[in-house]
Parts: sequence; structure tokens; C-alpha cells
Amino acid sequence: MTLRHLVNLTDLSPDEYRGLLKRAVELKALRHTYAPLSHRVLAMLFEKSSTRTRISFEAGMIQLGGSAIFLSPRDTQLGRGEPIEDSARVIGRMTDCVMLRTNAHRTVEIFAEQAGVPVINGLTDQSHPCQLLADMQTYLEHRGDIRGRTVAWIGDGNNMCHSYIESAALLGFELRVACPPGYEPSEDYLAKAPENVTVMDDPGAAAKGADLVVTDVWASMGQEEEQARREKAFERYQVDQKLMSLAAKDALFMHCLPAHRGEEVSADVLEGSQSVVWDEAENRLHAQKALLEFLIVKDSPVRALS
Repeated sequence: MTLRHLVNLTDLSPDEYRGLLKRAVELKALRHTYAPLSHRVLAMLFEKSSTRTRISFEAGMIQLGGSAIFLSPRDTQLGRGEPIEDSARVIGRMTDCVMLRTNAHRTVEIFAEQAGVPVINGLTDQSHPCQLLADMQTYLEHRGDIRGRTVAWIGDGNNMCHSYIESAALLGFELRVACPPGYEPSEDYLAKAPENVTVMDDPGAAAKGADLVVTDVWASMGQEEEQARREKAFERYQVDQKLMSLAAKDALFMHCLPAHRGEEVSADVLEGSQSVVWDEAENRLHAQKALLEFLIVKDSPVRALS
């Protein structure tokens, strides 16, 4: 079986991406009745703390019949100076798949090069592909195919924004990114979707007529010391009811969580009728089960699309 990884969403073809979303919906219906990963083990390495990533991957492996091992920097030699390459080789020989939630994107790339088993990016400073699988599954369930739709990203041009850029190119939607000057997404990622993405500094213009409005915290993990400066830079970029009123009447609102009510999103939007953040959070479980099946099971349905 060809070894596959999910380091960035561009590791998937458009057909595989859509196939994973459809498979996630199917596995959501099967829930506890399908267990193809008996005796399979997922190693989960965390440099950054997590609620949704850890629970969704660990619960997903258990529901699929396998098991998961949680490893913090205190639990491995990675936190004591062992070369990443050496750790990757050892962990790969003892497990069937590795998921990393880490700081440097290069760490995930090295694991993919050295581990000899599928490697999953559970979040890095550059991208968050697993969250986009959940977001796009959620849109599919509520509104159908996102092809040809308009998405407004309001806020920081961060790792989540980068994965939205990749998704725009793969799934064929228009992405408007509204961010303050100096907080734009990486040019390397913008180059992946030159025909799909527009960057601007006006959140109202980005939200006008949009089918989906998305935001994230203004200061991500590791940027806490920038909180005050970022609050000032982003004060015009809160997603509130006034901004949502500019979007399409049936527009959805998403946030990868945790959310800071009163900062990047108002409480009434987060808890309002257009918000699907709780479905979005749950779908981390189902989308990642589809991903684990795709990467580990030789005859998985999505493999047939490869």
C-alpha cells in the first residue's frame, strides 16, 4: 500500500478531499458499528495543549477498534534533545500512524520523511488541515457542496487561514481574507490559490454576500505576549451581528474554538442561529476517522479515488 500523509491539504487530490468529506458523513452514521483498526495504534505527540484534537483522535481510534497513545514533551526524548529523525524512526516502528500537534511545521515534515508510517498534521504554526476537514464536512451537511460559494475569513492570516486558502483551491470556492495590514497570510500559501483568494483590510467588504463567515482568536497559542497589541490592531474585525447581516441570509458562522466572546466574535453570533460551531467541533471526530481509515486501511473507500 502506498504510504500517504496529511501534512498539508495539498497532499490530497480534490477528489480525495471530497471523498473524505462524504466518508466522514457515512462514518458519522455508523458511529460505533464499524471497527477496521483492530490492533492498530496511533501515536499522538503534543507540544501544544489541546481539547478537540486529543479527544477527537483518541476517541476516533477507539471507535474504529484501535488505540491511541498520548505523548507530551515530558513523555519522550524529544523534549530532552533527541534528534527528531531518531524519534520518528523509533515511534514509526512501534505504531501504525503518528499525529503531531507541534510548533514548527518542519517537525511534521521530518516525521513524514522518516517514520515509515502515515503522519498527520494535527496543527502547526503554518497550517491546520484536520480542522478544515471538519469545517468542510459541516458545510456539506448544512448547505451541500461548497464549490462556487463565497467564504469570508475575518481576522489573522494564520495557520487556519492558510488551510482555508488550500481548501479554496482544492474545492473551488472564493475566499475573501479580511485582515489588518501586517497580518496577511503567507505569500507562499497565497501562491497556491491565486484565482480563488482576495486579501483586503475591510471586513464588511469580505462578508458582503458571503455564504460562510469564519474567524479565529486574535492571538494564537504562543502569541499571548502580543495580546494587547493585537487587540488594538483587530478591533474592527470582530464578527458581530452587524457584520453577519452583510452576509447572505442563510450564511453560516464557524470558529475552530476555543472562542473569546467579545473579542473576535460576539456572544450572540457564537450562540446564534447561524452558528454551527458545535457541529463543527464534533465533526473533528468523524472527519478524522475518515482520515485514519484512508491512511491506514488498504481497501478504504477513499483509496479507490487515488
